[in-house]
Amino acid sequence: MPINQEDSQSATDEFNNKVLGKSSTQLKAYWSKLVFTGKGTPPKEATNDAQVLELIANNPNMIGYLDASALSADVKVVARF
Repeated sequence: MPINQEDSQSATDEFNNKVLGKSSTQLKAYWSKLVFTGKGTPPKEATNDAQVLELIANNPNMIGYLDASALSADVKVVARF
């Protein structure tokens, strides 16, 4: 289950641009279209790195992104950008 962060977080813009190749505005439009047509549900949203870390540490079925400075031994790093 993917976890996204709020648009106000610096990690969000970096992830969207470097990994997804889209701006926050483009992603909002994408998810709005999928929700409106009943073809998708956006990822769960966390407020900050600490909340992402907590969610992933407590649920091995979740994946998300955060700033490298927020990492702990409680989660496994899959990729760094």
